[in-house]
Amino acid sequence: MKPKRREIEGVSLSFLDVISCGFGAIILMLVLTKVFEPVVLEDTIENLEGYLAALQEDVFKLRGETRDIDREMIRKQDKKKDEIERLIRLQQNLDALKNKLTTVTDRTKVNTTIEEKLAKAKQSLTEEMQRLLADYKKSIDDDTIGGVPVDSEYVVFIIDTSGSMRQFAWPLLQQKIEETLSVYPRLKGIQVMNDMGNFMFSERRDFMNDNTKLRQLIVERLETWDTFSNSSPVEGITRAISAFYKPGRKISLYVLGDEFTGRSIQTVIDKVDRINHAGADGERLVRIHAIGFPVQFAQPQQFQVTGIKFAILMRELCARNGGTFVALNDYRLL
Repeated sequence: MKPKRREIEGVSLSFLDVISCGFGAIILMLVLTKVFEPVVLEDTIENLEGYLAALQEDVFKLRGETRDIDREMIRKQDKKKDEIERLIRLQQNLDALKNKLTTVTDRTKVNTTIEEKLAKAKQSLTEEMQRLLADYKKSIDDDTIGGVPVDSEYVVFIIDTSGSMRQFAWPLLQQKIEETLSVYPRLKGIQVMNDMGNFMFSERRDFMNDNTKLRQLIVERLETWDTFSNSSPVEGITRAISAFYKPGRKISLYVLGDEFTGRSIQTVIDKVDRINHAGADGERLVRIHAIGFPVQFAQPQQFQVTGIKFAILMRELCARNGGTFVALNDYRLL
């Protein structure tokens, strides 16, 4: 007899179905839970927005602080620039004071040096110069100002327009011309020419009537007057005498220069003697005065000979022709 088989197959399938359904339900619940989480997502978004807002606020604060720092840096740089400019101005003022002090010291040294060099030059004069100085006699005239006769009614300025004069002594030369004119309150005529005999006012070949406007015009014209010069006054002196002398005219020539580049002093003296001879009254046709500017004596010794020759020449010419030679001890404007 065969044992009876237990009927469990159907029950097992049902159980499996139940278990499967249960697992399916659980999976479905999990799926539904992940899809529908609005509260959690909204909280996350709000948290992110708040974090971003906080970051933006920090960025704005940092930008503001950066602008403040930039402005402070700019202020510091401007202040530093102002301080640097102030230091530069102070340094310039200090340099100017040093230069002024140096200039005063240099002028004292130059004056001393010039006097020493003139003394040495006098000791080393050529035979011709010594002979001329031996014949020198100081003229005495009661009608003088500072030793210069001022009895003339007509004045001619004969100016050395060479490069050395224009470069170093021109401002002082202008001053001396003004000072010379000031000792002649009234003149019948004035003329200006260079040492080559060229007129300052080319259209005026005779004396110009003296007046305040003309005197001012002469000084102003000197600012730009630039004409060739050979640094020898002989041409200007001879032309002035030939062009302007007339009987009855009291004329003074004023020669202003710093050097004589000619070969022979005696040749010039002889030539002037022939032209500016003495009249019936024993007086020369014109007076000759001169102002010497010591430009060459500030140069090395080998370049000073032309300055020495000018001083000797003009001293002798002035002595022979009723005038006065004034030797300045500085060529710079004080």
